[in-house]
Amino acid sequence: WSKGAHTFEDMTNISKETRTMLEANFVINHIKVDNMQRSSDGTVKNAVRLHDDLIVESVLIPTKTRTTACVSSQVGCSLDCTFCATARLKRMRNLQPDEIYDQVVAIDKESRLYYNRPLSNIVFMGMGEPLANEEPVWESIVRIHDDLGLSARHLTVSTVGIVPGINRLASRPLPVNLAVSLHAANDSLRDALVPINRRYPIKALMEACSNFLESKNRRLTFEWALISEVNDKPSDAIELAQLCRSF
Repeated sequence: WSKGAHTFEDMTNISKETRTMLEANFVINHIKVDNMQRSSDGTVKNAVRLHDDLIVESVLIPTKTRTTACVSSQVGCSLDCTFCATARLKRMRNLQPDEIYDQVVAIDKESRLYYNRPLSNIVFMGMGEPLANEEPVWESIVRIHDDLGLSARHLTVSTVGIVPGINRLASRPLPVNLAVSLHAANDSLRDALVPINRRYPIKALMEACSNFLESKNRRLTFEWALISEVNDKPSDAIELAQLCRSF
């Protein structure tokens, strides 16, 4: 895990005989960066091929002082948010902890290569809903913390508002940050934009967010995609401010 070994032959700290036995009986289903694109602002986007030939995306986002990895947790998504490109893709399967972890390792290498510094932050905001793949995502967080040495305070889990998952996250041992894809401050509009709101409406979501803040005392971010003529009016901003003041 900590050395990012992709083959048993890479594990030179064990005997040749043991490596041969492992090669004959086991397999490491590591990811492969199938295609990499670099934009003019320095952002790097990876098309990541999994062992079963499915594709997910991960992104390296640089600033002057840090580099952030945005990683995927599912192949596709089933939550049908109307503004999200991934929502147009059928959810094929959840990613395993190693597949999430390997995305981070690949981006860390790119950060060292292109920016001469290690990865500093990770956001679980790529393809898929992290709290719909909760246990593998958490196992990857523990691996990232323990084996790569990234502080939990530099890890952010994003969700569209799966309330039970937020409450469980509040009780987890590592103090990660939380980002909530809000996009509307009233239930009628949010029902249309984020259908999971019909199951977990804003009142329940805000209660879960308050529980997270009280339990973790970590950063909570609300994400808001500005959609023309939908949620970009001054009245939407006022409504959002009133909601934020309510807890």
